[in-house]
Amino acid sequence: MATGFIMLCHTAFDRAAQVARHWARHGCPVVIHVDSRVRPQGHEKLKRLLADVPDIRFCARHPCEWGSWGLVAATLSAAEVMLRDFPQVSHVYLASGSCLPLRPVAELVRYLEERPHTDFIESVTTGDVGWTVGGLDAERFTLLFPFSWRRRRKLFDSFVRLQRRIGFRRRIPDGLVPHLGSQWWCLTRATLQAIVEDPRRPVFDRYFRRVWIPDESYFQTLVRLHSSHVESRSLTLSKFDFQGKPHMFYDDHLQLLRRSDCFVARKIWPQANRLYRSFLSDGAGVQPAAEPNPAKIDRLFSKAAERRTRGRAGLYMQSRFPNPEWENGKTAAPYSVFAGFAEVFENFEPWLGKVAGTRVHGHLFAPLRAEFAGGETVYNGALSDSAALRDANPRSFLTNLIWNTRGERQCFQFGPADGQEILPFLVGDPNAQISVISGAWAVPLSRSPRDFADIRREAARLQKIESHALGILRATWAKARVRIWTLADFVESPAEPLQAIIDEITPRSARRLAEAPRLADLSGFGEFLQKLRNEGMQPVLMGDFPSSADALPAVPRRARPYLVK
Repeated sequence: MATGFIMLCHTAFDRAAQVARHWARHGCPVVIHVDSRVRPQGHEKLKRLLADVPDIRFCARHPCEWGSWGLVAATLSAAEVMLRDFPQVSHVYLASGSCLPLRPVAELVRYLEERPHTDFIESVTTGDVGWTVGGLDAERFTLLFPFSWRRRRKLFDSFVRLQRRIGFRRRIPDGLVPHLGSQWWCLTRATLQAIVEDPRRPVFDRYFRRVWIPDESYFQTLVRLHSSHVESRSLTLSKFDFQGKPHMFYDDHLQLLRRSDCFVARKIWPQANRLYRSFLSDGAGVQPAAEPNPAKIDRLFSKAAERRTRGRAGLYMQSRFPNPEWENGKTAAPYSVFAGFAEVFENFEPWLGKVAGTRVHGHLFAPLRAEFAGGETVYNGALSDSAALRDANPRSFLTNLIWNTRGERQCFQFGPADGQEILPFLVGDPNAQISVISGAWAVPLSRSPRDFADIRREAARLQKIESHALGILRATWAKARVRIWTLADFVESPAEPLQAIIDEITPRSARRLAEAPRLADLSGFGEFLQKLRNEGMQPVLMGDFPSSADALPAVPRRARPYLVK
């Protein structure tokens, strides 16, 4: 007994001829179908390449558009030729022109001889299918699909919606229970002959002509009527991505394909010379015989699908820019944002860099320029300090900075005078640690020599901006670690908040802070706030700040103030 192969070809005829010759040379008859949309020159070329092989036939041609009845019609035509011309065939294996045998033909023949009554075809009910892509499972059997999904997509979708709206349902022929599965199967001669010669075949064919993607359901459904034993799996390694498109195998997949222990794989890149040379050689069967087990490599494909759909955390690139909210982490690493600290403390940035061992920037989103640490004009990743370039896409500016400084925590200042477009992104980023002293922007204003009317207007503008920003920071959808203090609460006891911030930046360090930055001189600040009130502006974000200097907490003014342990 022998195993026959049906090949559906539409391109790469040199490779298809090479594989067909390999199978025929090892005693397996081959029937080839060539898509009728292929130019006559291509068809004739394939026939010339195989003219010297006696056990190869060509069947009647049909147009094989994806998702159409033509693929089933082509398979049925080839099956009729196979059953008629090769009575010695016990099993028929369906393959494509881009398939490649991974194990010696003798192993496949022996494997099938040991299972003479088993049909290998993935065949599951619609309720158990989890891999269909496109939103149509059971409906593909109950609606009409006269239009091409690829060429006339809008018309296809409109007609589906119309049928749903009017409640149209096709009647499934009696005795049929719709099943779905991979197009690539291996059936016994008895089962395939029963399908081809079924008296009700005209009824079934007429019904499946209007089923969507019938090559995934015709044989998968009818085999349940005629088979005595179905193993619902394919002997062909065929992997699909998250969009339902087949994975292409290249030369660097050689060891991966060997590990699968499958008999055949698709889809092989036509220029994969190493694969064709390795698997079509006479010494290709050095590996021990084993049960086909594509699950061995499923983990790698799952990781590849995750990498393709989610990418690497915080990486944005032209080749895989994610859809909104599809990103695998908005940024690549944790970072800290400080609002009001540089205004409340003197030399806060150098102090923080020394204590926490981090890179501390100024106001990265300041109006005039990005204030990189050390006054740099160009930073990691060729980031310019140009405000125009930064503001063209603030989100990409920040994500590039975090991505290109992985391994070194970044800290920067932020305030109401900065560009606010980036704020919702910061608040929605789980990597962000945001610490805010509300109203701290008024400290440098209190020492400004400008006309007080201008100061009052500027204070009102900044307070309005910060009030809106605080609303965003307190949003229910916030994912950042947000801490907010009023200025009055913070200066009353700055040690505890500073310790909490440093502990989060350097979680492995259990040391207590021994040195704190020096507080800015707040003498006269209460009178400044009262003067704003007197001029008609109501400062509310500073908290209950005393109006006289005497009521302020005593703050040491030593050159190096210390915190008591």
